Amino acid sequence: MSDIVLATLNAKYLHASFGLRYLLANLGPLQPRASLLEFDINQRPVDIAEALLALNPRIIGLGVYIWNVAPTTEVVATLKRIRPDLIVILGGPEVSHETGQQEIVRLADHVITGEADLKFAEVCVQLLRNGRLPEAQLKSETLSVSDKPAPRLPKIIPAPLPDFAQLALPYDLYDAQDIAHRILYVEASRGCPFSCEFCLSALDVPVRAVELPTMLDAMQKLLDRGAKQFKFVDRTFNLSVPTSRAILEFFLARHQPGNFYHFEMIPDRLPEALREIIAKFPAGTLQFEVGIQTFNPQVAGLISRRQDYARLADNFRFLRANTGVHLHADLIVGLPGETVESFGAGFDQLIALRPQEIQVGILKRLRGTPIVRHDTEWQMVYNAHPPYEILKTSLIDFATMQTLRRFARYWDLVGNSGNFVETMPLIWSGGASPFHSFLQWSRWLHTRIRRTDAIALARLMESLFVFLTDEVKLPPGVVAETMWRDYQRGGRHDQPEFLRDFLTTPAPPRARHRVAPLRRQARHLAAVETTS
Repeated sequence: MSDIVLATLNAKYLHASFGLRYLLANLGPLQPRASLLEFDINQRPVDIAEALLALNPRIIGLGVYIWNVAPTTEVVATLKRIRPDLIVILGGPEVSHETGQQEIVRLADHVITGEADLKFAEVCVQLLRNGRLPEAQLKSETLSVSDKPAPRLPKIIPAPLPDFAQLALPYDLYDAQDIAHRILYVEASRGCPFSCEFCLSALDVPVRAVELPTMLDAMQKLLDRGAKQFKFVDRTFNLSVPTSRAILEFFLARHQPGNFYHFEMIPDRLPEALREIIAKFPAGTLQFEVGIQTFNPQVAGLISRRQDYARLADNFRFLRANTGVHLHADLIVGLPGETVESFGAGFDQLIALRPQEIQVGILKRLRGTPIVRHDTEWQMVYNAHPPYEILKTSLIDFATMQTLRRFARYWDLVGNSGNFVETMPLIWSGGASPFHSFLQWSRWLHTRIRRTDAIALARLMESLFVFLTDEVKLPPGVVAETMWRDYQRGGRHDQPEFLRDFLTTPAPPRARHRVAPLRRQARHLAAVETTS
């Protein structure tokens, strides 16, 4: 039994909740009376409610995000029907803005907006002082309980930005199962100095950093416990070059086979001091997520995004030619002022820079972001339901936006999966535009199978084989040999039946050493090993 239960619905089991662990780490003397439960969005809300109520809590704190707000609303509704006396406190980015418009906010008792690392504990103590919880075991130097009753708490409780010096770091709360089977989220800083209007970080301007010795000490403890995968959630990891270099040097000095480090990077900031250390990492052990979003300078200006495209291109060329970094680059469909043609031109520019993955994202209207100021001028219409994706603009109608949404999904299946590293360029063979060629394939595939999910790899491969031989008019033998090499790169040896009549050469040997621990990255890396 626990008086306080912290819970959330993760997108996948692989993702451990960073925010909940921060809350638990900073509960002070309340921590022994609290539990942390994690679920995922594929579980039934009624089953989640059952698991929460089984602990007979007095307070439940729920982390609410764009990907889980719908099922979490069902969970809260169920909890309040069964236990009207239960105190439900919400937090997270989805409920930190526009609170008056949300059903989940109406159902809950309190909402803490902003970074609740310290405020959640304060609220729990306040509820105690109001007689909502027993006072035993709560008096301490950090959380004291006075005899005087506290004022009644409002429903919406803003949390001031905490200083890192005030926070207990949460890394000890990653248990052995987390370390063995999940990606560990870590951070060296919070906030962003930029003001891109589609991003919640536009509202979080002050950049606050953890004291570097404290942060590195925490990382050492994780390494000592066997941690292998570190995903830094800093919005601008390479903002402070001395700090970035110190962290990279720390991990390089302690690198072991199988270790993997993910960072979000500013695309046009890669000075020699960082290039030098990045080039020393073994291939496949670093992943950089690089947000480009648009190559159209006018669109970038509309959304208050500043980037130097010449430096960006130079950095990409350096990373691809001189390092083993796995590059994951982001582009957004549907930004104000962006046409299909200008997006396509930007996509082709990015293809030429050769990142291993391109995340084609559909613009989302995140609650609280200033992107809404463009709604009237550019006739921006968004889905009313999460994840609030753009449906149409004055420059891209609904039918075309749906086509681009399918383009994004099929690109992830073909372009990003690592299953078609050699085969994919055949789609735009002969010097054609990669964007328009892949758009043609996307339309053809949707006409053929009428779906964008739950597509078996064998069916996707056969469809691509037919498209390349019948529509692009490539020799079946060339396509078959290329596709067979790609198929084996994933560790598969069962020869697909539709390829057998066209295969004349033995398959290349499998790469013996794949240091990237994640499957998609490993397939991209194997492509380099087998073609070099």
